[in-house]
Amino acid sequence: MSAATDTQLPKQLGDAIVSFALEGRFPDEEVSSLPLPTADLSLAVDALAKAKTQLESEIHIVNEETKDEVSSWVAHTKTLQEDILRSKRLADDIVLEAESPVVSGKEIEDAEEHIEFLRSEVAYNRQLHEALSGIHKVNGLLNEVEKAMNERRVLDSLRSLECFWAELDAIPINKKSCRITRLLDVRAFELKSAVHDVFDHVWNALVHVDREAGRIAIYNSREDEQMTLSEAVIGLEAYKEVEDRMSRLWRDIDRAIVASRLDPKSTQLSSFQINENILERQGTAGNSIDELFKDLTTMVGFLAQRLPPDLLIYLGPIMMSGVLPRLIDGWLSSTIPVSLKDVEQFQAVIQSARVFCETLEDYGLSGFTELKEWVGNAPSTWLAKRTETALDAVRSQFIQGLGAPKQVEKVEKQMVSRSEGKELASQTVATQADDDDWGAAWGADDPMDEPDDVPQVSASSKTTQVSEVATTDDDGADAWGWGDDEPTTEAKDEAAQQQDKTELDDDDDAAAAWGWGDEEEREDQVVQPPKDDEKKARSTKTPSAGEEYREMVLKETYHISSMPDPVLELILTILDDGAALTQPSNETKPVASAAAGLFGLPTSVLAIFRALSPHYYAAGMGGNMFLYNDAMYLAERLAELTETWKSRNDLPQRAKAMLRIDDDIKTMRSFANRTYTGELGLQKTVIRDLLGGEQSIVQQQDAESSVDSAVARVRTMATTWETILARSVWCQATGSLVDALSAKIISDVMDAPSIGQDEAYKMAQLIAKATELDDLFLPSRAASSGQEQGQGQGQADPDEVPTTAQYAGTWLRLKYLSEVLQSNLNEVRYLWFESELSLYFSAEEVVDLIEASFELNARTRDTIRQIRERPQPVEGV
Repeated sequence: MSAATDTQLPKQLGDAIVSFALEGRFPDEEVSSLPLPTADLSLAVDALAKAKTQLESEIHIVNEETKDEVSSWVAHTKTLQEDILRSKRLADDIVLEAESPVVSGKEIEDAEEHIEFLRSEVAYNRQLHEALSGIHKVNGLLNEVEKAMNERRVLDSLRSLECFWAELDAIPINKKSCRITRLLDVRAFELKSAVHDVFDHVWNALVHVDREAGRIAIYNSREDEQMTLSEAVIGLEAYKEVEDRMSRLWRDIDRAIVASRLDPKSTQLSSFQINENILERQGTAGNSIDELFKDLTTMVGFLAQRLPPDLLIYLGPIMMSGVLPRLIDGWLSSTIPVSLKDVEQFQAVIQSARVFCETLEDYGLSGFTELKEWVGNAPSTWLAKRTETALDAVRSQFIQGLGAPKQVEKVEKQMVSRSEGKELASQTVATQADDDDWGAAWGADDPMDEPDDVPQVSASSKTTQVSEVATTDDDGADAWGWGDDEPTTEAKDEAAQQQDKTELDDDDDAAAAWGWGDEEEREDQVVQPPKDDEKKARSTKTPSAGEEYREMVLKETYHISSMPDPVLELILTILDDGAALTQPSNETKPVASAAAGLFGLPTSVLAIFRALSPHYYAAGMGGNMFLYNDAMYLAERLAELTETWKSRNDLPQRAKAMLRIDDDIKTMRSFANRTYTGELGLQKTVIRDLLGGEQSIVQQQDAESSVDSAVARVRTMATTWETILARSVWCQATGSLVDALSAKIISDVMDAPSIGQDEAYKMAQLIAKATELDDLFLPSRAASSGQEQGQGQGQADPDEVPTTAQYAGTWLRLKYLSEVLQSNLNEVRYLWFESELSLYFSAEEVVDLIEASFELNARTRDTIRQIRERPQPVEGV
């Protein structure tokens, strides 16, 4: 190898190494096949160092030239490295998730939630866009409302408002939480209120009421307004004030023209006139119903023709509710007559009202049912007015007071045979106590329906006598056997005297005592009427050949107040009107169908009399007895009216059949008897209280004062009743009080466990005070009872026998008790065996008295034994 070759070999080797290092190019086969000695490596290394130095120089130059770009590249490189690291970590996480299924599911859920969140965000953005678009739209609608309002286009404003609220509701947003929608809503209501003010202005221009001038103007349209009256209905409906607006309209109309026209007390009534679109008061109206209906028809026609039907349907009932009560109460009711004289005029009023109802129907109005019922119920309306007037008349009569007493006479006739006349002439004392009460004595239909303790009438030859029915409050009278039907001592004596008298007279004299052969009616002759079956037998009995019948007139006087006659007159007037309505000539009258109601009206009149009378009668002394007389008098006169009514020839058969007051007569008699019984019960209670009530008079320290008070009370009531009651009723009423007094004293003495001599004397003295009441029942007092008050009593006969025992069942029992208290044991024995003590006391009662009054020794025991062995010594004789 040459020297050149030796010199180029290290260079080629260095170039080959540098080319491989820089470009990665392998050397040619020629160079690569050359041997590489160790000495040549240094040359190669130098070549590499040189190449390195050159390369660094170039790099430095390039680095200087691209410094900024390299910095940016470095930053991106770092970022890329971070991304690579993050991706690597994500890849590691994915591998871990793939290896751990639980952790993987949770992440999937998170991812799904993230997706849903993104979707909701998208939907929210879409909804927000729609809401903003809607808000923009509704705001524009409010601008249109404001514009239409300024131009006074009320309907356009209302339509735009309606569209506004529809669009506002369609906006997908919460109205409560969104401030902008609240502001829009507030603005809308402010605009609605402003539009309402404009609407009020337009309405007042179309419908105007001038209260002061009494004028009503209604226009369908006005030139300066954009709305018609028919269109105004839409506005009223939009504001939901159709009914309220019609109510205010009617109030204005009423105050302007109607109120003064419907006032019956007004002195200046104006009629209604129509001038095109105006209804006003003009001129002077009459005070007749026809003119009133004419004006009301004018007003209704004006409103019906000018108001739209949608408004009239609301105004009609409101108007009728304001007009009809005043029309009926103030005008129509005053035309209802209280008698048949003005029925023709009433018929004309009914016809006018009927025509007015037809007019209202033609105009399509409603709410006048009350007026239609008034027209249709004219008979019942008239009957109600008649009833009210009748009842008010009774009330007014009571308010005026009972007035001055009036004496009346009770007359009853009976057919009596000659033999019956002789029997009645021989009877002077009636000791029976049957069930024929005072009502039955005057012709009551059913005495069993009457209360106890009512008057009964019996007959004697010259006087009317009464015996009282025993009642349950007679202090145990039944238990002691008091009031038995055995004849009393006085009764027997009087009967014996009468028997002696009749034995001296012949039959003609006995008959003459009862008026046989006399043509004039005798005064003060009242006998006990026979029972219903006995009356019937007498009325239907055919006189035998040897028997003669005569009519006996029985009379008695008593006093009534001024009340019954007006009541009877009122009842008769009512019945006459009812009978008149049943006449064929009155069948066409509008109140003809009320005839049956008129015949039932006396029942109401008598009912209010019974209801009010206790209050007004009780105010005066003896008022309840006046009430008893008045009630009985009413019953008697009504019974006579019934008989007379059936015999009248001027009445149709229908009127005769419609009179049914028999039950009312029974009710009045029952009411009278209850009044009588109640008064007696009250006075008996007072007398018992004066005697100490539940305390025994034997135990009282001031027993004498108690007896004096009780006796004074009996005399006071006897004097009061004497100027009111019939003599027979007075005897029974006074006798009832006397009997209550004696029964109380007897009961207290009999209940005493022991009676000493001083106590017996004291009781005898008290009984003596009580028996002074005998002077009330002297025949001379009865003879003078017909005298006027203040003239004094007749002169008493010292030999006359009082009839107290006839009306007080315990009277003779009281007198015998007084004798027992003042007697020794022998005298008591004599009274039992020889006298009539056994007729009024039982054997055990006398034994009790003996044991309480005498020391129990052999003589006393012997007397008691004898009395018990002969419990009825008088009957055994």
